[in-house]
Amino acid sequence: MEHSDFDKVRASVQQQCGSEVMIQLDRGRNKVDIQRGIIKEAYPSVFTILVQDEDNKKPAQLLSFSYTDIITKEIRMKLC
Repeated sequence: MEHSDFDKVRASVQQQCGSEVMIQLDRGRNKVDIQRGIIKEAYPSVFTILVQDEDNKKPAQLLSFSYTDIITKEIRMKLC
């Protein structure tokens, strides 16, 4: 992983703040979780996504991820 890759991912996420995204989380052991959320904040090392429950039965969750999670494909994001 090069430092320039990290900077590119960080810049891309910062540009998309406020946008709705579909995230695919790799939970290990062939478990994949797909959720829809909004990118709330981008910090120097991490960014946050506000995820709403599809049935609106649970309160919204604020999840945080590292930019490295995208580079290592622990999570995949796609704009909605």
